[in-house]
Amino acid sequence: MIEVRDLWKQYRRPHIKITSLKEAAVAFVRGQTGYTEFWALEDVSFTVNAGEAVGVIGPNGSGKSTLFAIIARVLEPTKGEVNVQGKVCPLLELGTGFHPELSGRDNVYLNASLLGLSHEETRQRYHSIVEFAELPEVMDAPVKTYSSGMVVRLGFAVAVHMDPEVLLIDEVLSVGDEYFQHKSFARLKQFKDQGKTVFVVSHDLFAVERLCERSLWVQNGKLIMDGATAQVIQAYREAVAKQEQSVGA
Repeated sequence: MIEVRDLWKQYRRPHIKITSLKEAAVAFVRGQTGYTEFWALEDVSFTVNAGEAVGVIGPNGSGKSTLFAIIARVLEPTKGEVNVQGKVCPLLELGTGFHPELSGRDNVYLNASLLGLSHEETRQRYHSIVEFAELPEVMDAPVKTYSSGMVVRLGFAVAVHMDPEVLLIDEVLSVGDEYFQHKSFARLKQFKDQGKTVFVVSHDLFAVERLCERSLWVQNGKLIMDGATAQVIQAYREAVAKQEQSVGA
Protein backbone atom coordinates (compact mmCIF):
# COMPACT_ATOMS: atom_id res chain seq x y z
CA MET A 1 0.00 0.00 0.00
CA ILE A 2 2.98 2.30 0.63
CA GLU A 3 6.16 2.09 -1.44
CA VAL A 4 9.09 4.39 -0.71
CA ARG A 5 12.03 4.04 -3.07
CA ASP A 6 15.38 5.87 -2.87
CA LEU A 7 13.78 8.84 -1.06
CA TRP A 8 15.78 12.02 -0.50
CA LYS A 9 14.55 15.36 0.87
CA GLN A 10 16.69 18.48 1.00
CA TYR A 11 16.06 21.69 2.93
CA ARG A 12 17.81 25.04 3.03
CA ARG A 13 18.69 26.53 6.40
CA PRO A 14 19.34 30.32 6.25
CA HIS A 15 22.47 31.57 7.98
CA ILE A 16 20.48 34.21 9.90
CA LYS A 17 16.82 34.58 10.81
CA ILE A 18 15.06 37.40 8.88
CA THR A 19 11.66 38.62 10.08
CA SER A 20 11.19 41.88 8.16
CA LEU A 21 11.98 43.59 4.88
CA LYS A 22 14.37 45.93 6.68
CA GLU A 23 16.31 43.01 8.15
CA ALA A 24 16.44 41.42 4.70
CA ALA A 25 17.90 44.63 3.20
CA VAL A 26 20.53 44.90 5.94
CA ALA A 27 21.46 41.24 5.57
CA PHE A 28 21.80 41.68 1.80
CA VAL A 29 24.12 44.68 2.22
CA ARG A 30 26.23 42.76 4.73
CA GLY A 31 26.32 39.66 2.55
CA GLN A 32 24.53 37.55 5.14
CA THR A 33 21.77 36.16 2.91
CA GLY A 34 23.33 32.78 2.34
CA TYR A 35 21.99 29.41 3.41
CA THR A 36 23.17 25.92 4.16
CA GLU A 37 21.67 22.94 2.39
CA PHE A 38 21.09 19.75 4.36
CA TRP A 39 19.41 16.43 3.74
CA ALA A 40 16.45 15.68 6.04
CA LEU A 41 16.12 12.24 4.41
CA GLU A 42 18.81 10.25 2.64
CA ASP A 43 18.20 7.24 0.42
CA VAL A 44 15.24 5.82 2.39
CA SER A 45 13.47 2.77 0.94
CA PHE A 46 10.78 0.45 2.33
CA THR A 47 7.34 -0.97 1.55
CA VAL A 48 4.25 -1.37 3.72
CA ASN A 49 1.69 -4.02 2.82
CA ALA A 50 -2.07 -3.99 3.27
CA GLY A 51 -3.08 -4.92 6.80
CA GLU A 52 0.27 -3.96 8.34
CA ALA A 53 0.66 -1.53 11.23
CA VAL A 54 4.10 0.03 10.96
CA GLY A 55 5.65 2.45 13.45
CA VAL A 56 8.38 5.01 12.82
CA ILE A 57 10.60 5.92 15.78
CA GLY A 58 13.65 8.11 16.29
CA PRO A 59 14.83 11.24 18.10
CA ASN A 60 13.74 14.81 17.37
CA GLY A 61 15.08 16.06 14.06
CA SER A 62 15.62 12.56 12.72
CA GLY A 63 13.39 13.02 9.65
CA LYS A 64 10.28 11.20 10.90
CA SER A 65 7.85 14.08 10.37
CA THR A 66 9.35 14.88 6.96
CA LEU A 67 8.83 11.25 5.94
CA PHE A 68 5.25 11.40 7.20
CA ALA A 69 4.54 14.65 5.32
CA ILE A 70 5.85 13.22 2.04
CA ILE A 71 3.76 10.05 2.38
CA ALA A 72 0.73 12.24 3.26
CA ARG A 73 1.42 14.22 0.05
CA VAL A 74 1.98 17.45 1.95
CA LEU A 75 5.62 17.68 0.79
CA GLU A 76 7.31 16.69 -2.45
CA PRO A 77 10.51 14.64 -2.35
CA THR A 78 13.73 16.09 -3.74
CA LYS A 79 14.64 12.74 -5.26
CA GLY A 80 13.10 9.28 -5.27
CA GLU A 81 9.56 7.93 -5.47
CA VAL A 82 6.68 7.51 -3.05
CA ASN A 83 3.58 5.59 -4.11
CA VAL A 84 0.53 5.23 -1.88
CA GLN A 85 -2.45 3.17 -3.03
CA GLY A 86 -6.04 3.75 -1.99
CA LYS A 87 -7.78 6.42 0.05
CA VAL A 88 -5.45 8.07 2.56
CA CYS A 89 -6.49 9.75 5.81
CA PRO A 90 -3.73 11.60 7.72
CA LEU A 91 -4.20 12.22 11.45
CA LEU A 92 -2.04 15.18 12.41
CA GLU A 93 -3.03 17.62 15.15
CA LEU A 94 -6.60 16.58 15.81
CA GLY A 95 -9.15 19.36 15.67
CA THR A 96 -6.92 21.85 13.86
CA GLY A 97 -9.51 22.06 11.06
CA PHE A 98 -12.29 23.02 13.48
CA HIS A 99 -13.70 26.55 13.55
CA PRO A 100 -14.07 27.69 17.19
CA GLU A 101 -17.21 29.77 16.50
CA LEU A 102 -19.08 26.92 14.82
CA SER A 103 -20.90 24.18 16.68
CA GLY A 104 -19.54 20.67 17.03
CA ARG A 105 -22.21 19.52 14.57
CA ASP A 106 -21.17 22.07 11.93
CA ASN A 107 -17.50 21.26 12.46
CA VAL A 108 -18.12 17.56 11.87
CA TYR A 109 -19.57 18.37 8.45
CA LEU A 110 -16.81 20.90 7.72
CA ASN A 111 -13.97 18.59 8.78
CA ALA A 112 -15.45 15.60 6.96
CA SER A 113 -15.75 17.63 3.75
CA LEU A 114 -12.08 18.63 4.03
CA LEU A 115 -11.23 14.93 4.31
CA GLY A 116 -13.22 14.12 1.17
CA LEU A 117 -16.72 13.09 2.33
CA SER A 118 -19.88 14.42 0.73
CA HIS A 119 -22.63 16.01 2.83
CA GLU A 120 -24.78 12.91 2.43
CA GLU A 121 -21.95 10.54 3.41
CA THR A 122 -21.31 12.63 6.52
CA ARG A 123 -25.02 12.65 7.37
CA GLN A 124 -25.06 8.86 7.25
CA ARG A 125 -22.08 8.63 9.61
CA TYR A 126 -22.88 11.57 11.87
CA HIS A 127 -24.55 9.66 14.71
CA SER A 128 -21.79 7.05 14.72
CA ILE A 129 -19.17 9.82 14.93
CA VAL A 130 -20.95 11.50 17.85
CA GLU A 131 -21.45 8.17 19.61
CA PHE A 132 -17.78 7.31 19.26
CA ALA A 133 -16.69 10.73 20.58
CA GLU A 134 -19.29 10.46 23.37
CA LEU A 135 -20.25 14.13 23.04
CA PRO A 136 -24.01 14.15 22.17
CA GLU A 137 -24.87 16.78 24.77
CA VAL A 138 -22.50 19.44 23.38
CA MET A 139 -22.76 19.00 19.60
CA ASP A 140 -24.84 22.18 19.21
CA ALA A 141 -22.48 24.26 21.36
CA PRO A 142 -19.56 26.25 19.82
CA VAL A 143 -16.30 24.32 19.75
CA LYS A 144 -14.63 27.23 21.59
CA THR A 145 -16.51 26.05 24.70
CA TYR A 146 -14.99 22.54 24.46
CA SER A 147 -12.04 21.36 26.50
CA SER A 148 -8.92 20.35 24.58
CA GLY A 149 -9.72 16.70 25.32
CA MET A 150 -13.21 17.03 23.85
CA VAL A 151 -11.77 18.60 20.69
CA VAL A 152 -9.27 15.79 20.06
CA ARG A 153 -11.92 13.16 20.77
CA LEU A 154 -14.22 14.68 18.16
CA GLY A 155 -11.35 15.10 15.70
CA PHE A 156 -10.31 11.46 16.12
CA ALA A 157 -13.90 10.29 15.76
CA VAL A 158 -14.29 12.15 12.46
CA ALA A 159 -10.98 10.85 11.10
CA VAL A 160 -11.60 7.17 11.86
CA HIS A 161 -15.01 7.33 10.19
CA MET A 162 -13.52 8.32 6.83
CA ASP A 163 -13.05 4.60 6.02
CA PRO A 164 -9.56 4.99 4.50
CA GLU A 165 -7.40 2.23 3.06
CA VAL A 166 -4.33 3.89 4.59
CA LEU A 167 -4.42 5.64 7.97
CA LEU A 168 -1.45 7.90 8.71
CA ILE A 169 -0.95 8.88 12.35
CA ASP A 170 1.51 11.52 13.59
CA GLU A 171 1.87 11.82 17.39
CA VAL A 172 -1.86 11.49 18.19
CA LEU A 173 -1.95 8.08 19.86
CA SER A 174 -2.55 9.53 23.34
CA VAL A 175 -6.07 10.76 22.64
CA GLY A 176 -8.22 11.75 25.62
CA ASP A 177 -8.34 9.89 28.92
CA GLU A 178 -7.32 6.28 29.55
CA TYR A 179 -10.76 4.92 28.67
CA PHE A 180 -10.89 6.77 25.35
CA GLN A 181 -7.31 5.74 24.54
CA HIS A 182 -8.33 2.10 25.00
CA LYS A 183 -11.31 2.70 22.73
CA SER A 184 -9.09 4.41 20.12
CA PHE A 185 -6.56 1.55 20.07
CA ALA A 186 -9.41 -0.94 19.69
CA ARG A 187 -10.65 1.00 16.65
CA LEU A 188 -7.17 1.08 15.13
CA LYS A 189 -6.84 -2.68 15.69
CA GLN A 190 -10.16 -3.07 13.91
CA PHE A 191 -8.69 -1.22 10.94
CA LYS A 192 -5.80 -3.71 10.85
CA ASP A 193 -8.17 -6.68 11.09
CA GLN A 194 -10.09 -5.30 8.11
CA GLY A 195 -6.91 -5.38 6.01
CA LYS A 196 -6.28 -1.64 6.17
CA THR A 197 -2.82 -0.14 6.57
CA VAL A 198 -1.79 1.88 9.63
CA PHE A 199 1.40 3.99 9.53
CA VAL A 200 2.39 5.60 12.83
CA VAL A 201 5.05 8.22 13.62
CA SER A 202 5.49 8.61 17.36
CA HIS A 203 7.86 9.24 20.28
CA ASP A 204 5.62 7.06 22.43
CA LEU A 205 7.47 3.75 22.26
CA PHE A 206 4.92 1.97 24.45
CA ALA A 207 2.10 2.98 22.09
CA VAL A 208 4.10 1.82 19.07
CA GLU A 209 4.78 -1.52 20.79
CA ARG A 210 1.09 -1.87 21.54
CA LEU A 211 -0.13 -1.17 18.01
CA CYS A 212 2.62 -2.05 15.53
CA GLU A 213 4.14 -5.42 14.78
CA ARG A 214 6.84 -3.80 12.63
CA SER A 215 8.81 -0.59 13.07
CA LEU A 216 11.32 1.63 11.26
CA TRP A 217 14.09 3.42 13.15
CA VAL A 218 15.00 6.68 11.43
CA GLN A 219 17.91 8.83 12.59
CA ASN A 220 19.85 11.67 10.94
CA GLY A 221 17.68 11.23 7.87
CA LYS A 222 18.67 7.59 7.38
CA LEU A 223 16.76 4.34 7.85
CA ILE A 224 18.81 2.63 10.57
CA MET A 225 16.68 -0.48 11.10
CA ASP A 226 13.52 -2.09 9.74
CA GLY A 227 12.13 -5.11 11.56
CA ALA A 228 9.96 -6.53 14.31
CA THR A 229 8.89 -3.74 16.67
CA ALA A 230 10.27 -5.33 19.83
CA GLN A 231 13.71 -5.79 18.25
CA VAL A 232 13.82 -2.31 16.71
CA ILE A 233 12.78 -0.59 19.94
CA GLN A 234 15.28 -2.62 21.98
CA ALA A 235 18.09 -1.61 19.60
CA TYR A 236 16.97 2.02 19.72
CA ARG A 237 16.83 2.08 23.52
CA GLU A 238 20.29 0.52 23.75
CA ALA A 239 21.66 3.18 21.39
CA VAL A 240 20.05 5.97 23.44
CA ALA A 241 21.44 4.51 26.68
CA LYS A 242 24.91 4.23 25.14
CA GLN A 243 24.74 7.85 23.99
CA GLU A 244 23.66 9.01 27.44
CA GLN A 245 26.57 7.12 29.03
CA SER A 246 29.07 8.71 26.63
CA VAL A 247 27.70 12.19 27.36
CA GLY A 248 27.84 11.61 31.12
CA ALA A 249 31.33 10.17 31.02
